[in-house]
Amino acid sequence: MFDLKGKRAVVTGAASGIGLAIAELFAAHQADVVLLDLDAQKTAGAAKAITEKTSASATGIACDVSRADSVAEAFSQAGDQLDILVNCAGIAHVGNLLSTTPEDMDRLYSVNVRGTYLCMQAAIKPMLEAKHGVILNLASIAATAGLTDRFAYSMTKGAVLSMTLSAAKDYISQGIRCNCISPARVHTPFVDGFLAKNYPGQEAEKMKVLAQAQPIGRMGTPAEIAVLALYLCSDEASFLTGVDYPIDGGFFNLR
Repeated sequence: MFDLKGKRAVVTGAASGIGLAIAELFAAHQADVVLLDLDAQKTAGAAKAITEKTSASATGIACDVSRADSVAEAFSQAGDQLDILVNCAGIAHVGNLLSTTPEDMDRLYSVNVRGTYLCMQAAIKPMLEAKHGVILNLASIAATAGLTDRFAYSMTKGAVLSMTLSAAKDYISQGIRCNCISPARVHTPFVDGFLAKNYPGQEAEKMKVLAQAQPIGRMGTPAEIAVLALYLCSDEASFLTGVDYPIDGGFFNLR
């Protein structure tokens, strides 16, 4: 089950965190994986490590998903075949309506919304030619739940969810599936960096607060998100499209 042999998957934001975990798991299931991320050296290193661990091919390409020219060049380098696109590239922001500046809104929009749109648009063309394909977008519980101090971030993830549903509807008759995953808090390097920068000396205490926000009592792991991504992008999920899947440690139903 979940064999991806012969399929090519492009994963954005793949140099670390959830994106890297997805790229690693897809390669372990024999997908030809193309990693896109902003940091060229880090992306190339991640691809090399995957190649050394698996018998699958992994290629790292530098890409700024907010720029149309960069996305076009990256997808051109990725090759003509494209069976799976996973949009993981994204940035976060803490702030409410009053504290969020127009610059904050533009910065979040350019990566989380425009970047997802540009990569979906680049991927849909080869998928239409092949008459099959899977697009998986990373949304968030912030897309459908009111979270404190996540005004701009929630705006972008709501847009990701809406774009997912729209594309799923438009291309369902052409063999293309489109879903999204909405994680609650996931323990990634971003979380560690955020706590170190904003709460020096209080990291352990703040980590407990973040963990307890989920009824299950901890944050998720990138590997756990990757397993759900593998299922949704595999042929075993061929009956599933146009759906948002929370993976939330009980956040929605058990609070």
